[in-house]
Amino acid sequence: MVAQVRRCDPGARPYCALELVVADPLYSSSRGFVLAERNLLRAHGWTGASPQTSDELADESPGHKFRVTYATAYGDLKGIDLGWIERTDLIQRSLSSQLFAGTPAMSAQLQIGSQ
Repeated sequence: MVAQVRRCDPGARPYCALELVVADPLYSSSRGFVLAERNLLRAHGWTGASPQTSDELADESPGHKFRVTYATAYGDLKGIDLGWIERTDLIQRSLSSQLFAGTPAMSAQLQIGSQ
């Protein structure tokens, strides 16, 4: 794990989430890393959910206790730049650092319950 931040939003639909940046140089690409994560989650009974952007994937745990949204470093940085999503400064810097280092990396946001 490269970075981890706990973030809470007290807005109209309050929630707390754990934002992560994860890197793994054993994968040939960030996309391959993200797809492997999706396959692993699905193998453990997680089901697909609707992400905020078309660059993200999202899944819910069995019983809908947890929801994870994840994307390649590039996909999340694009969403941040276009104003589609928000991430903390630490997460943005970490994603950028991994992208420019050429390390396969993904951003993940883990929340309790469905959104």
